[in-house]
Amino acid sequence: MLLYAFLFVVGLVILYFGAEGLVQGASSVALQYGIPPVVVGLTVVALGTSMPEFLVNVFALLTDESPLALGNIIGSNISNVALILGSCALVLPLTVTPAILRREYPVMLGVMVLFYVCALDGVIGTIDGIVMITLLLGLGGILFYDTQQSESAAILEQMEGDLEADPQMSALAEVGYVLGGMIGLALGAHLMVDSAVAMAHRLGIATGIIGLTAVALGTSLPELAASMVSVAKSDVDMSVGNVMGSNVLNVLFVVGFLSIFHSLEVETRSLQFDFPVMLGFCGLLLPLAWTNSRISRLGGSILLVAFLGYLGYLMLPYL
Repeated sequence: MLLYAFLFVVGLVILYFGAEGLVQGASSVALQYGIPPVVVGLTVVALGTSMPEFLVNVFALLTDESPLALGNIIGSNISNVALILGSCALVLPLTVTPAILRREYPVMLGVMVLFYVCALDGVIGTIDGIVMITLLLGLGGILFYDTQQSESAAILEQMEGDLEADPQMSALAEVGYVLGGMIGLALGAHLMVDSAVAMAHRLGIATGIIGLTAVALGTSLPELAASMVSVAKSDVDMSVGNVMGSNVLNVLFVVGFLSIFHSLEVETRSLQFDFPVMLGFCGLLLPLAWTNSRISRLGGSILLVAFLGYLGYLMLPYL
C-alpha cells in the first residue's frame, strides 16, 4: 500500500515538472519564431496548465476507468473553487473585479451547466465533445479579440511580461524541454493512474471516489501553487481568473477533446450528487464575491469548511 502511495506522489511530481518543461520549451520556440505573446498565452500556456488532467484522463480511459477520469475533472473543478480560492482568501481577501463577475464568472458557470446537461443521458459522447471544442474555439477567438482592445491592454502587457523567449536557450535545449516535458507528462500520468487504481482496489474504494479525491487534489496542486504565488505578489484578481480559466479548460478542452474519441460513461451517483455539488460550489462564488466585490476571509473559511465536509462525506462509507 505504501509503495502505491509513493508511486502516486512520484507520478504527481513528474507530471508537474513535465507540464512546466513543455510550456517553457514550447513558449520559447513560439516566441523566437515571432508568434505574438498573446497567442502563445492563449494556446501553449493556457492548454499546458490543463495537460495534467488531460494526460491522467487519457491513461484512465486506456485502462477503461471512465469513473476515475470523470471524477478527476469534477473533483478538480470543485478543488479549484473551494480549496484554492478558499485557501487564498484566508491568506489575503480576494478582489473580484466587476469585469470578472460580468464576463469570466458567467462563462465558467455556463460551461459547468453545459457539462451537467451533456452528462444527463449517462454518456458524454462525440457530439457533446464537438460542441465543447467548438465553444472553446469561439471563446478563444473572443478572448484574443478582447486582448487587442484598449480596455484589455493590461492583460496583453501581463502576458508579454510573463512570456519572454530565453536568448540563452539553444534550439536543442528547446526541443529537449518539449520532448522531456511530453515524456514526463506521459510517465507521471501513467504512474498516477496505475497507483490510484491499485490503491482503490486494495482499500475497496470505488475508482470514481479516488478520482474525485486523491487524483483531483493531485492535479489541482499546480493551480494552488500558481494562485498562492499570485496572492503573495498581491495579484489577487489573477488567482481568481486562473481558477475560472482552469475550470473552463478542464471541461471544454479535456472532456471535450477526449469524448470525441472515447465516450465517457457517467455514473448515476455522479449525476445525483457530484455534479450538483460542483454546480453548488461554483454558484456559491457569486454571493460570496458580490459583497464589496471580494471574497473575504470569512468567505474563504466557508468554502474550505464546505470542501472538507464534502471530502468527509465521500470517505465516510469507507471509514
